Amino acid sequence: MSKFVVIVFPDQARAYEGTRALKELHAEGSLTLYGMAVIQKDPVGKISIKDAADPGPLGTAVGALVGGIVGLIGGPAGVIAGAAGGTAVGSMVDLFNYRIGSDFILKVSNELASGKTALIAEIAESWTTPLDSRMEALSGKVLRTWRADFEDEQLATEAAQRKADFEQLRSEYAQASAEAKAKVKAKLDHVKADLKQSDDRLHARIDALNSELKARSVALNQQVANARADAKEKINQRVTTLRAEYEKRSAKLNQAWALTKEALAA
Repeated sequence: MSKFVVIVFPDQARAYEGTRALKELHAEGSLTLYGMAVIQKDPVGKISIKDAADPGPLGTAVGALVGGIVGLIGGPAGVIAGAAGGTAVGSMVDLFNYRIGSDFILKVSNELASGKTALIAEIAESWTTPLDSRMEALSGKVLRTWRADFEDEQLATEAAQRKADFEQLRSEYAQASAEAKAKVKAKLDHVKADLKQSDDRLHARIDALNSELKARSVALNQQVANARADAKEKINQRVTTLRAEYEKRSAKLNQAWALTKEALAA
């Protein structure tokens, strides 16, 4: 399982030294870097993105965290404006899906004072000392939280519930009187549309998961190919952990998708 790190620096110059240090730690195999971004809080409290995360599969999660931080702690005016356009709500959903708690966001808010710059990244690490030592030397404060993927569980549960509702209404329709059939049929059509929506979302989620796994595998294989001999074993352990985690997630999603396809085909 990977982690999100937010590293807060006194100024922008040291934050960019931090990005170089993070890349060096990746190159030497002390950790694996999947994506990163840089944000800054100006003297009046407004947060701006200095370097955005890569838009591809490796940067998606970091981009969501950046959006959450900017939307939720970028100042009262930013939150109100974001809420009006749905941005703040979307940010909260993204943070919820990655199981990023309010306590972590509060810690970031407390550390990211006006004038400071933060490096935000997603990493896998075997131990914390290499990153902490390098960042402390640059006056950086490291905050960590585990990444989780609640959306997988949510989609699987939603699909099972909608399938149960659909089958119950099909049974009810078959036994309904002629007068009641029209009303039950309307309910059945509505639940079937919901079930089709679940089917589409599961399909899209499985595709996204496969793309992310492929991108992470490429990154890890490139890293292990260039790493020193003493670091290769640790990186290979991360590869094993990654594949086991994604196989478990994929199995849950595919099982749920099979349920929706079965119900829709009946």
